[in-house]
Amino acid sequence: MISNQILQNTIEGLKGIARVELCVMDVDGKEVAATMDMGNCSKPAVEFAASPADSQEIQGYQYFKIYDEQQLEYILVAGGTGEDVYMIGKMVAFQIQNLLVAYKERFDKDNFIKNLLLDNLLLVDIYSRSKKLHIQTDVPRVVMIVESAGGKDNNVLELARTHFGSNSKDFITAVDESNVIVVKEFAETDTGKEIKKSARALEAALLKEGIREIRIAYGTIVHEIKEVSRSYKEAKMALDVGKIFFDERDIIAYSELGIGRLIYQLPIPLCKMFIREIFGGKSPDDFDEETLTTIYKFFENSLNVSETSRQLFIHRNTLVYRLDKLQKSTGLDLRVFEDAITFKIALMVVKYMKYMETYEY
Repeated sequence: MISNQILQNTIEGLKGIARVELCVMDVDGKEVAATMDMGNCSKPAVEFAASPADSQEIQGYQYFKIYDEQQLEYILVAGGTGEDVYMIGKMVAFQIQNLLVAYKERFDKDNFIKNLLLDNLLLVDIYSRSKKLHIQTDVPRVVMIVESAGGKDNNVLELARTHFGSNSKDFITAVDESNVIVVKEFAETDTGKEIKKSARALEAALLKEGIREIRIAYGTIVHEIKEVSRSYKEAKMALDVGKIFFDERDIIAYSELGIGRLIYQLPIPLCKMFIREIFGGKSPDDFDEETLTTIYKFFENSLNVSETSRQLFIHRNTLVYRLDKLQKSTGLDLRVFEDAITFKIALMVVKYMKYMETYEY
């Protein structure tokens, strides 16, 4: 469960302190990590593994057994004899055994969180396993999804874990090859601003490490561990809907999606039918650039004719003329609130349809 690199780093650090050469072998006598070549210890290590002894001195080396839940996992070889080397060997074996326990617990927690996110656990299992793993069940949590250009290949998972540190209250994992998931605990008094601040801090940390094209989406706060999967689903929707309707934002919350999340759940045939009813055989794509710019600017300014004409640097009458022309071609007068809503929804539906076509191919 522990990587060979972790073991190598551990025994090199301990050798630097104790000045004793160390080697970790598996039960078949194969070297896993070492501070010097101890190939001549392979055969004695296998024989020692088969013996009932927990430690033994053989031909100038001290041998120690390292267990993982009563299962022999490694043989530690310490170069040298005497009480001092024996004591150092026992300490190193104890340290590695603790590492096994720590990594096993981390793996168990990671596996639990993955299954929790994917709704793979029964309610009774959620609470029993939470208790066993010492995970609080009734604290506020939010699920964040981190997406970047290179997916997990650019070490986003490890960078995110480093950013949040060894805080056992937060969980950083992944359930696919594309995104990293953060299940973050917040205080009862924390608001949406605090969540966005945390997302911004994570984004800044990743940018500092050279990660580019980052998008972070997050769900709503849940107060029970059984509801974490709901926050995850909300974050997933926020990520997708954000790409369609808020592509200029790199951080998006589920609570900010507005009508976009309703449109996202519409079937494509229904969308096509709606567009035909609004525009006949036309599409908003058929409008020229000038008309589209006028429409979007008019919406930006909350249907205010004077402010829109000022920002477009055109006369008020010119804007009125354009709106009249649009009304004749579509039957919708954007100065009327109801027509403006219909037109706005239609534009969003077209944007959604275009995104889905691109996604499918």
